[in-house]
Amino acid sequence: MFAIPGKQAVTMTPRAAAQISRLMEKAGHAGLRIGIKKGGCAGMEYTMEYVDAADPNDEVVEQDGARVLIAPMAQMFLFGTEIDYETTLLESSFKFNNPNVAEACGCGESISFKVGE
Repeated sequence: MFAIPGKQAVTMTPRAAAQISRLMEKAGHAGLRIGIKKGGCAGMEYTMEYVDAADPNDEVVEQDGARVLIAPMAQMFLFGTEIDYETTLLESSFKFNNPNVAEACGCGESISFKVGE
């Protein structure tokens, strides 16, 4: 929907692509859908869910064996985002390096987007 010819809507670091591939293989799903919902102290939150089939309106990004599907309502907010996967002593989680984010809350779980730029 918001595609630029020759440019993927999102990219994945090798760590993220490997983790998504492992999750898809282990659970037997067709991909991982990423979306946005209202919530959190900054106003919006990322969502992630396994899917067995792409919705016709999903933006599908495939990289290194990983398949990410971007929900239609989230496409304009996620365009240009790099998905990473980090492991620390306390947690392992996906991180979104999103150029469209104006601010994030202190816990890093919710975000707000730039408006009118």
